[in-house]
Formats: sequence, structure tokens, C-alpha cells
Amino acid sequence: MKLYNSMGPNPHVVRMFAAEVGVTMDMEDIDLMAGANREADFLKINPSGQLPCLLLDNGNRIAEITAICEYLDEVSDGPSLMGESAEERANTRMWTRRIDLNICEPLANGFRYAEGLPIFKDRMITIPEAAEGLKSIAREKLAWLNGLMDDGRQFVGGDKISLADVLLYCMLAFGNQVGQPFDEGLSNIKPWFDRMAARPSAAA
Repeated sequence: MKLYNSMGPNPHVVRMFAAEVGVTMDMEDIDLMAGANREADFLKINPSGQLPCLLLDNGNRIAEITAICEYLDEVSDGPSLMGESAEERANTRMWTRRIDLNICEPLANGFRYAEGLPIFKDRMITIPEAAEGLKSIAREKLAWLNGLMDDGRQFVGGDKISLADVLLYCMLAFGNQVGQPFDEGLSNIKPWFDRMAARPSAAA
């Protein structure tokens, strides 16, 4: 397998997930800053022009980070980050969707419409006036999650690490670098983040 890789939180999610489940992949870096992902050669690989994208040994390609991670989980002999039962997998998908829609998407678009505007204004529709509101949504939902973790859970969905944790960690780490640091006063999120950062996979 080969991963078309780049800077940014989305490829980081896949690399960290792969490290957690024990999958190794060849890497080909695509120059996101130069817009190589929007050029004809890459659009033949992934017509959405987004990264990452996984090239399978049979020539088929899988894009979208949740789809890639679920595939890697299924083909890995390592510990599952999706779940060992139907209920565990449903719980992982539930929390992954909540994290993605409520925190990751508004945080990412808040960046694209503000600090990242010089990069994205000519590549996609941007809504600069929405940036602050989107950032506020991400902060509000992270505080909501912090409250839910008062029940003593060690990870987002319970007592086992899952895709939801990897997704949230990579996005919060990105936010810390681009002007959206999370509130370190969140009494459950801060120690959770530190535990995730200490995992060897976080450096993938």
C-alpha cells in the first residue's frame, strides 16, 4: 500500500491510526502548499483533490480519512481501534461522527476562512465572516465533551482508544499550531490530550 501524504491534520490522522494498529505503508508526499493536489496528475488519483489518499496493491484507491482508517483496521493484525463487537464499532462510529461534525469541521473551516485564507481563497469557496462563529462552535462542543468525560472515562468513547480519539487529538494538535489552541482549563480534555501526545503513534 502507498499513502499519498502531505502536511496537515488529515494525513496525520491516518499516519497515527496506522501506527496504532501496526500497519506500515509507503509514502509519497504531495506539495499541498504549492497546490499540487489540485493539479491534473493528482486529480487522476483522487478527483476530490484532497489528501490523504490510499493506493491499494491492486491499484484501487480509498480517500476520506474515516474510510481509510476503517480499511486499515480491517486488514491489520494489530489491536482494533474500531471495536471488537457490533456495539463497540457502532460506539466508535457515533463518537467519530460527533467529533468530526461538531469539533473538527468547524475548527478546520475556521482556519480556512481566517488564518488560512491566503492559502484557500483561490482553491475553494470561503466565508471569512463565518470564521469566528465556527471557532466558537468548536470551543463550545469541546467544552461539552469535557463535561461528559466527568464520568471518569479515559478516552472519548469509553475506556479504550478509538478512531474518535485519534481524530480529535490530531485536530486539536493542529489547532494549537494555527491560532486555535484549546482551553487547557478543560479538566478532562487537557490530561486526555497529554496522554494521547505521549503515545509513540502521535509522532507518526
